[in-house]
Amino acid sequence: MNETKRYKFLDIFQESPDGSLSPKVQIEVNGVSFGPGVAFQKGVVFGGVDFYLYRYLDIAAIEQGNGILKIEGFYKGT
Repeated sequence: MNETKRYKFLDIFQESPDGSLSPKVQIEVNGVSFGPGVAFQKGVVFGGVDFYLYRYLDIAAIEQGNGILKIEGFYKGT
């Protein structure tokens, strides 16, 4: 069984000069899967999450056998 691991936000997401965020790897959050090439600005919600609200916080995620990183949550105060 895969274990939850702690990741730095910028290990999973990249921030573009225009302020948009884009995943560096294929991710899943609340059943919604998306990956590199998907860019979004503040206020855009994927799987019920506005990632801007959690920018720079560490991420709790599980590496799936299918190459998808399943985001379970965020660590506060990192």
